[in-house]
This record gives sequence, C-alpha cells and structure tokens, in this order.
Amino acid sequence: MSGRREVVFVRRPGHDPSVERLAALLTSYHLRTEAEKGVAVTDVDGLPGRYRAEIRDPRAAFAADVVLMALSGDTPVGCLVLTAPVEGRAEVKRLWTDPVFRGRGIASGLVGAALAHAAASGIGTVRLSVWQWRTGAIALYERLGFSAAASWEERDRLVCMERAV
Repeated sequence: MSGRREVVFVRRPGHDPSVERLAALLTSYHLRTEAEKGVAVTDVDGLPGRYRAEIRDPRAAFAADVVLMALSGDTPVGCLVLTAPVEGRAEVKRLWTDPVFRGRGIASGLVGAALAHAAASGIGTVRLSVWQWRTGAIALYERLGFSAAASWEERDRLVCMERAV
C-alpha cells in the first residue's frame, strides 16, 4: 500500500465476503486484546461467548449498529463499530487496524467516518472505552478531540472518553 488514497471505507458490509473479512478483523482484535490482558487464548473457541458471537455472526451481533470497514483493494485492513444511539449518545467499539497497515491513518479515518455519520444522524456525543495500556490509541483519541469522562464501565483498567459531535 503506497498511500492513504488506496484505502476505501465501507459502511455496513452486506455481502458474504465482507462479513467474512469483518469476522477476520474481529478475530484478530479479540485474540490480541485477550493476550494483552494476560489471558492465554489461541483460537476463537477460547474467547468469551459474547466475542465468539460477534465473530461467528457479525451481522446479527451488530444489527442495530453502523459497521465501518477499511479495505485496501480486497484486503480488510481495519474496522470500527458505532453503536446505535441511546439518549443522543453512540459508542465506538472494536476499532482495529491490521498491525501491518498501522501508521497510515486508517484508524483516524475510521473514527472520522464514524464521527461524520454521527453528525449526519443527529447524534450529540460519541463515547468510547479503551484499555489503559493502549497508550497509542488514547493519544489518537485525544488528537481527535476525545477527552476523559466519568467511567460507565465496571471493568478495571478501562479509560472512558467522549466528545461532542
């Protein structure tokens, strides 16, 4: 990949190949996250049930949400889920860029596309939670206008952030 212009953002992949690509990205995301938590998981079967459900049937798992995928040609290189709004707020989930393609603006492009969708949909606030050890992601979110917020998460070591749209 020689430049950012080669990356295409696809909203709500609807064809079977796109769903398979999304499942592959989600698999990488969840396996890496579990490894970062210190949990030895080697395949999808070892993941918690809710994560397995997302991977096995992303269309059902995210039926009410907006799914964005970044493609370089036919290669899936990143994904993001923007949840359906509740009380004027939507949440960014599952932001992931294939490690080989990092540093090329894919994650910021996905977040930008999600924010544009939120604005066009009348959503007032976008929020997210990120593991505290993902300092690069936190720095990205801060550059994109997110700031720390009171936690709505019960899990330890999550940083909650939000920004007005």
